[in-house]
Amino acid sequence: MPYLPDSPYRPPVLLRSAHLQTVYPALYRRVEGVAYDRERLELPDGDFLDLDWSRAGAGRVAFLCHGLESGSRAAYVRAMARALNRRDWDVVVLNFRGCSGVPNRLLRSYHSGDTGDLATVVAHVTGTTRPRAAALVGFSLGGNVVLKYLGENAAAVPGEVRAAVAVSVPCDLAGSARRMAAWSNRIYMKRFLRLLRAKIAHKARQFPDRIREADFKGIATFEEFDDRYTAPAHGFADAADYWARASCRQFLPGIRVPTLLLNAVDDPFLSMSCFPVEEAAASPWLELETPRWGGHVGFVRPGQDEYYHEARAGEFLQEVGA
Repeated sequence: MPYLPDSPYRPPVLLRSAHLQTVYPALYRRVEGVAYDRERLELPDGDFLDLDWSRAGAGRVAFLCHGLESGSRAAYVRAMARALNRRDWDVVVLNFRGCSGVPNRLLRSYHSGDTGDLATVVAHVTGTTRPRAAALVGFSLGGNVVLKYLGENAAAVPGEVRAAVAVSVPCDLAGSARRMAAWSNRIYMKRFLRLLRAKIAHKARQFPDRIREADFKGIATFEEFDDRYTAPAHGFADAADYWARASCRQFLPGIRVPTLLLNAVDDPFLSMSCFPVEEAAASPWLELETPRWGGHVGFVRPGQDEYYHEARAGEFLQEVGA
């Protein structure tokens, strides 16, 4: 499928700022018209996942996977759910472990390459609701999960899954982590680490013999956090091993359903290695669109209740006949 460097997205001049595009929706966007019904899915390892449904009475379902320390309540998730409901899709949001407002039960939680929980949810939903079609939509970390899931074992993806859309994806986790550690991104890093440290504080109370909150004081980068928690809690040797094995870019050639990857060139979270131009050019399944502007999960359209990436996702799913 094509590589589209000349995207039609053209924000007003005042919104041609990567940081404004990134921050404005998170702080000021309000999304009405989405009501969730929660389903708790018990897992074989003793943990659980909370699935939030926004139904349109359709015979097809879209799975939404959120970004780091986010969840179904985030404006960008609710807005995508609303946009897809309008286009006759039922939507189920997979809240990653510990991201539904209820702490998960185990020491482990979720990470950028954890496709097992997504596979479990897709199998559960397609097996119980029998949709005529399904689609996957992922944002940032959740986009990495979606792309890795589709490409690492295409034969295991249920036939109901007809298409996917991924937005603002750190396809190379090591490159993205280095970019996030830059001085210009210190505000974002501080926010993410504050949220992650709050999770660690709870884990320390749950498992005082296995994790100490004091070990996480003073951490300033994802590398430090992933070395101390993500890697050991999820079976990786260290942060570098985690990033190498969990990055979706290496799995993109294995994708076998029509897939749109929408990454803005000015995204402050992404390194140049997060733009898989060669993979898209070589693949009949992967379409890469790289707008000049858009920030990280921004793509703001002033005065319109659907942002560009939401309308584009609906358009793409219709184009490919999902």
